[in-house]
Amino acid sequence: MSPLPALHRPTWLTPRVARTEVLAGLVVALALIPEAISFSILAGVDPRVGLFASFTMAVVIAFTGGRPAMISAATGAIALVVAPLVRDHGLQYLIAAVILGGVAQILLAAAGVARLMRFVPRSVMVGFVNALAILIFSAQITHLVDVPWLVYPMVAAGLAIIFLLPRVTTVVPAPLVAIVVLTVLTVAAGLDLPDVGDEGELPDSLPFLVLPDVPFTLETLTIIAPYALGVAFVGLLESLMTAKLVDDITDTRSDKTRESWGQGVANVVTGFFGGMGGCAMIGQTMINVKASGARTRLSTFLAGVFLLVLVVALGDVVAVIPMAALVAVMIFVSIATFDWHSLRTLPTMPRSETTVMLATVAVTLATSNLAMGVGVGVLVACVLFARRVAHLVTVERSTDERGRAVYAVHGALFFASSNDLVHQFDYAGDPAEVVVDLSGADVWDASTVAVLDAITHKYRTRGKTATIVGLDDHSADRFDRHTGQLA
Repeated sequence: MSPLPALHRPTWLTPRVARTEVLAGLVVALALIPEAISFSILAGVDPRVGLFASFTMAVVIAFTGGRPAMISAATGAIALVVAPLVRDHGLQYLIAAVILGGVAQILLAAAGVARLMRFVPRSVMVGFVNALAILIFSAQITHLVDVPWLVYPMVAAGLAIIFLLPRVTTVVPAPLVAIVVLTVLTVAAGLDLPDVGDEGELPDSLPFLVLPDVPFTLETLTIIAPYALGVAFVGLLESLMTAKLVDDITDTRSDKTRESWGQGVANVVTGFFGGMGGCAMIGQTMINVKASGARTRLSTFLAGVFLLVLVVALGDVVAVIPMAALVAVMIFVSIATFDWHSLRTLPTMPRSETTVMLATVAVTLATSNLAMGVGVGVLVACVLFARRVAHLVTVERSTDERGRAVYAVHGALFFASSNDLVHQFDYAGDPAEVVVDLSGADVWDASTVAVLDAITHKYRTRGKTATIVGLDDHSADRFDRHTGQLA
């Protein structure tokens, strides 16, 4: 059999791409360690719970996910959701909630939840990205306050390496070089700087299979169900938004449905290994895709494997990595993630688009919850869109050859645009016969049918007849099913 043409060979088989994927996975693993520890503390669990969750999420999603090169692990968004459950009921209930949340994600995927992404407008996406960049940057501030003065030149040196090295060579990811150089410098010079070891205790054993030690009763279900649904919805929203972002960066298309159930499978596995659950990590994904140039599932898989090897087998080495090096990497990620073009286009953008973007950013920053920000952004976008469309309905009055008053209605008729329609007719002054011509309009909901019924009723109480004509097939079907039933 002849070999595949070069164009059609799997890209991960080439030595150059394989090297890129391996090094990218290593950089992500190093950056994941302090993040997973801090998210564990936020959730109120042992650091090992977050680290093991990051390992299982990354490894499983590498096989089940629909977006190659995207990183999934323990996240702050999930930590915020489950923290009250851990505080009130303990770790075992958390494990049960993560497993149930994973099952819910699989069911949501089967129900077609991924198709809802089409309703997320660009302005929400821009706000989502900008809010994320600000959150990533603000998270680094705690590592820059009340620290030895040497931390600041170390961070500056790390940023210089990350920004300048790609101008010389891209063989090795610049973030990895920055981490290695600053670590060697710190150890060789004996500098006393905050390091990864200060963030929390690293595990010294492998994760093992566990079953949640909770009563299998209806009471337990009522306790964990709200948190499980929170894990499911927040995790899916953040993962699908991240997948869409990577699609735009790589100019490729991902399978959002597969990503949805893949996240569910990853959370179920994570729960059975005692992890805190997770979803796609936008910051780490940007390190993998944008800073390191990874494009395949290999980098995602290796990020999880390297993470486990680093914290279990090489914990003493990882512990001496200065936080200044990782802070430099994350500051670079925040700068690279922010959509600077959106600032330049603010003066020319419609005010409604700007309002949606700012609302998304403001709510996200106020709640530290990306899912909440996106939800509010979509809601604001829908309200402004409905308000804008509502003003596009017009009514023109004329008289035909039979002396009847003819009202020609144009536009999309739904709850927002049809409410004022009832006031645009001259019920007292019109002749005995009136025609409402909807050939230039569409009836979208039952609210509009109720308004049309109100119009014909007002004429009928005055002894006049109003006839509705011009309905297309869909509008006529909706009108016939609801007319006379909504009084």
